[in-house]
Amino acid sequence: MFQPLAGLRVIDLTQVLAGPYAAYQLGLMGAEVLKIETPDGGDWSRDKGDIAQLNAEGMGIAYLTQNANKKSVTLNLKTPEGLAVMKRLIESADVFIENFRPGAITRLGLPFETVREINPRIVYCSISAYGQDGEFSHRPAYDHVIQGMCGIMKTTGTVDTGPQKVGAPYVDYATGMNAAFAIVSALHETRRTGEAVHLDVAMLDTSMLLMASLVTSHLTSGWMPRPAGNEAWSQSPSSGAFETSDGLLMVAANNDKQFRALCAGLGRPDILEDERWREPEARRDNAAALRAELVGIFLSGTASEWEKALDSAGVPASRVRSLDEVLAEGQARTRSFAHAMSWDRQPRDIHLPTLGFKVNREVVAPTQAPPELGSDTREVLKGIGYSEADLCRLSEAAII
Repeated sequence: MFQPLAGLRVIDLTQVLAGPYAAYQLGLMGAEVLKIETPDGGDWSRDKGDIAQLNAEGMGIAYLTQNANKKSVTLNLKTPEGLAVMKRLIESADVFIENFRPGAITRLGLPFETVREINPRIVYCSISAYGQDGEFSHRPAYDHVIQGMCGIMKTTGTVDTGPQKVGAPYVDYATGMNAAFAIVSALHETRRTGEAVHLDVAMLDTSMLLMASLVTSHLTSGWMPRPAGNEAWSQSPSSGAFETSDGLLMVAANNDKQFRALCAGLGRPDILEDERWREPEARRDNAAALRAELVGIFLSGTASEWEKALDSAGVPASRVRSLDEVLAEGQARTRSFAHAMSWDRQPRDIHLPTLGFKVNREVVAPTQAPPELGSDTREVLKGIGYSEADLCRLSEAAII
């Protein structure tokens, strides 16, 4: 099995999505992840999801998605005793992840400087909306707020629709991936130097990096992106979205080779005989007429028919699918980006994300179901020296 982080301990002091997803990926790679939660309800996402019964049990789908391969430890960090327990856990850890609003972790008594004194080789990762510095650093945010902030919404809609957000919380998940990448990198750095590292991962930074080509173009040339809707960024008249007889088809024929293949796939090699479209420069000068010609051709067949024909011709193309359609196809089963895990709480399987890449042609999937709130508290604390009497005292005082 691919377990490059086996033997490492991660303290996951995060909630909701980006932070838990970062820690989840570390867990998939073999790290022991201790999810630290409050005794009075735990992660905010535990009661969120589509199945009411699971929400009532504190095991909502919103929580399940990114919390497998973890242990749940309940701890009241607002008490001196709870903070003392946390500091003992930090002594045994390699990574510490938090996603409080900047300043809150300091008020809690666990800033980087304090954690570094306890564990001089710790990788300390702070995940926040806008970063640990800057005029917006104090602000909280969620995925859709960052989408509004970063500029992506003004490129996603059209002139008619106005700005539109992306349908999934992609900034949250990308931030989690960014944080996991940063943590794995920092682990190598601490091994090299023997010194602690403080990572500052921000949702806004991540969202801007997802738009790197737009940012670079604007800052270099002053170019401003326009609302693109479903059109290709290449602005090629033979790329983008085309209506067919039964739905949308996305096509990418950006260069001359792809355009010639497109004509072959459409069964219209005669297009290349028209002097308006024979050469790339001519196609650019007569883009509107070419687009109109292609629109008429695509309306004569179905999206599936054109997808197959263009694939055979070597032209990138896909009919626009719904989520259930793409998950039902063989490609999804082959790549296994969702792993079905049997679970005694439900007659149905839970389908959890796998690691974002295959290793030696194998999928890296979770092996342990997401934990119930506090299910591992006693085992973990005994492992760092607490006796049964200590645990009873902490429990009676509502500290664990």
